[in-house]
Amino acid sequence: RNRCQRLDLSGSARNCFLAGNLDSYRNIISKGLRCVWDAPHTGGQEVDRNAHHASGRLCSQSSQPLGEKIPSLQISSGGQLPLDFPAWNIQINRSFHTSSSLQAAPVPLFWIIVKPAQKLFAIILGRSIRNWWKALPPNKRELFKESARKNKWKILLGVSSLGVVFVMFYFTHLEETPITGRARLLMFGKEHFRELSQMEYDMWMDQFKNQMLPETDARYQVVERVVGHLSESNKDIPQVAALKWVIHVVDEPGVNAFVLPNGQVFVFTGLLDAVSDIHQLSFILGHEIAHAVLEHAAEKASLVHFLDFLSLIFLTMIWAICPRDSLAVVGQWIQSKLQEFMFDRPYSRTLEAEADKVGLQFAAKACVDVRASSVFWQQMELAESIQGQPKLPEWLSTHPSHENRAEHLDRLIPE
Repeated sequence: RNRCQRLDLSGSARNCFLAGNLDSYRNIISKGLRCVWDAPHTGGQEVDRNAHHASGRLCSQSSQPLGEKIPSLQISSGGQLPLDFPAWNIQINRSFHTSSSLQAAPVPLFWIIVKPAQKLFAIILGRSIRNWWKALPPNKRELFKESARKNKWKILLGVSSLGVVFVMFYFTHLEETPITGRARLLMFGKEHFRELSQMEYDMWMDQFKNQMLPETDARYQVVERVVGHLSESNKDIPQVAALKWVIHVVDEPGVNAFVLPNGQVFVFTGLLDAVSDIHQLSFILGHEIAHAVLEHAAEKASLVHFLDFLSLIFLTMIWAICPRDSLAVVGQWIQSKLQEFMFDRPYSRTLEAEADKVGLQFAAKACVDVRASSVFWQQMELAESIQGQPKLPEWLSTHPSHENRAEHLDRLIPE
């Protein structure tokens, strides 16, 4: 139902050459002969940025025939880039925006600020309970134990009521994820995260203010037109059409790109050196745009806040039960690590897989050769092997492994 517009870039190259023939790349990878980086690699840094960072059936079929060669992309760092398709309506913005000093802090920022105070209160409360219990005479301790045994059903009812409150709060704050229709917890409103995104944007602009490429740079123009093509091809999706995509290309060797929830797109030149063709770049930017469209930042913050609030109960119990502060500190560390590796990181990997799936749909609707998506992660895997970087288990990371991402995308491509 959606007309596909083919993305075709051409031009003269001096400093950077990105070409793509998918079949040849697969042959090269299978032989283990190609190193994909000309620029230094930043220690296994993945394309995706954490922070920000499920299922649903999506159409991810490219209209490009399998036998057709991928068009080459040649860009120079200084010259103009002749393009065969028009520039779409993308907002180009280099100005700084600062919030008024009298403006109230966004709700997510408020909870981030008070989180240490909440933990401190739980520690003080638990420690006070422990000291109070130690100071009680033995006969009063026995009286309390006897009273607890007599009223055990009342205590159980009170604890159960508290659990019911948490369950009701969780289910009353469930919303449907755009596009995929997955149910997810969302505690913060979009307007709050837009304000927080503006603050984060100001921070990044201040950090990279001397490394921003001008709009006349060919690399900037490539990113601008790729994002424009993706947004134009997916403008039937309300969440894509609602955001104004603002392009920022940072002269930084790191292989990285990210999109803030308010549509601010940041791409490092190291990523442009790492991709092999325009199709790989289109998929990666589609993946990052999917994070913003699916509101993954707000969703992750909501889950973390909900789990942190629940953990305050366990934190209080740890400091109340442990006989010494040193043991309580160890118990608190174990609790935080269990939460991180059992909930936080697996959930982040789930969001990354969902962004891969939706990003593949965005790329397919833009007539990108979606086979390039899995090839990119195969290249990343090969490059890290050539550089001798240690391969960490996936459960230690917030992102799926390169190998698993490639396999996941290969399973989605036929759709």
